[in-house]
Amino acid sequence: MEIHRAVSDDGTEIVGRVHGQGPPLVLVPGALGDGERVWEQLLPLLTDRFTCYAMSTRGRGLSGHSTDLSIGRLVQDVKAFAESIDEPVGLMGWSSGALLSLATAENTGAVSAVAAYEPPVFEVISEDVSARMMDAIGRVGEAAEEDQLVDAARAWIEFVANDDELADATELDFFEALAPNVPVQLQEFEQVFESEGTSPTDPSELTKISVPVLLLQGTRSMPDPWFIDSAHHVTEYVADIHVREIAGAGHLGPVLKPEAVADELGRFFAATPEPV
Repeated sequence: MEIHRAVSDDGTEIVGRVHGQGPPLVLVPGALGDGERVWEQLLPLLTDRFTCYAMSTRGRGLSGHSTDLSIGRLVQDVKAFAESIDEPVGLMGWSSGALLSLATAENTGAVSAVAAYEPPVFEVISEDVSARMMDAIGRVGEAAEEDQLVDAARAWIEFVANDDELADATELDFFEALAPNVPVQLQEFEQVFESEGTSPTDPSELTKISVPVLLLQGTRSMPDPWFIDSAHHVTEYVADIHVREIAGAGHLGPVLKPEAVADELGRFFAATPEPV
């Protein structure tokens, strides 16, 4: 299988596996995810239509490691990877990967369109949801200290998934797939909450996006109503926005409702005009 390599601004190697054939589509995973496992259900439904680049950000998958895990560096990782393909690419980002994908579109002309599955917008998070998130991060850390990385991964997914999704994810060994990334994600959490500068979802940044954006959201997503409020925020400030719901899906839609997600991606990117 082909491996694609790029170098981020600080010299960190960013790597992804290449699947399929067709127009280039870069897949950007969310927290705890990497390009090695999280797209196993979705990829087979895309590879007859796209050349899929399943990248991993720093510290994950095949990519290099770094002590700098700030949002700005992660955006540079996606930007460097997209630009290294040497033709306009589509981006498909999930969760925090959707946030990185939107931020990349704000900062490069290498992106022709973006599909964003439930990007988290911290400008609209409520005190209640924020408290639940910090509690989840604490439980992730406690499990990791006891070297129970699968339990740690589950503790985080319990924050963003509904009960049916948790049961289905257990059957798919999804938490085992995420477990190796728990240590780097805990380091990343620390740096995210200490970061300074303008957020990628600040209105002043979102209005910079000139390419079409497909905003995907599940009808059963948790934590309620954060992802709904996040979608409303992005919709308000991105000029060329297309919103689609995935019926019956929660935040794990790309894993547990891959057919519906793939259908929306196929329609959206097929309708995106070729860049000049």
